[in-house]
Amino acid sequence: MTYGPTRHHRRSIRLPAYDYAQAGAYFVTIVCRDRELLLVDPRLREVVEETWLWLGDRYEFVELDEHVVVPNHLHGIIVINDTCRGGSRAAPTRATNRKPLGQLVGAFKTVSTKRINKICGTLGQPVWQRNYYEHVIRDGEELNDIRQYIVDNPLRWAEDRENPTNLGEPNVGAHGRAPLQHPDGLTCLTP
Repeated sequence: MTYGPTRHHRRSIRLPAYDYAQAGAYFVTIVCRDRELLLVDPRLREVVEETWLWLGDRYEFVELDEHVVVPNHLHGIIVINDTCRGGSRAAPTRATNRKPLGQLVGAFKTVSTKRINKICGTLGQPVWQRNYYEHVIRDGEELNDIRQYIVDNPLRWAEDRENPTNLGEPNVGAHGRAPLQHPDGLTCLTP
């Protein structure tokens, strides 16, 4: 099939002209490719958890707020600050080289994907959906509502729209492919 600009175009879900590198709080949802239930395996869930926390350690201008890892996605709040965290004796400095939200999510996806693929023996396979959901958090009340949503999310997994069993087939992704099982029982990616 040949490329047609009226047919093959991606509409951005980001706010037009919004600077996603500016200081603020952002709610993000990152979903496994085809909604596969990769994160039911505790080893893969731990990789996702550790990589999420790594973002806050790696980038001085990033603070992580509430987050949760469920069977096929992660919800989290990333706070981008105007100042960097200083050491015990250093004064905070202005964060002049802040990465925008999309690059932070990209770093998370890259690092976690490499680690998951190494564990599963599926080098080069995508783990995450191409995009991610984000919401700019506008005030303290909204921040608290989103925190509560994240805390309650595992309790609502049975009704979650990202739960593939709501599509009619348990443990099958949105494209009807069941995940592969690694010989040691690990749920791995479909090639």
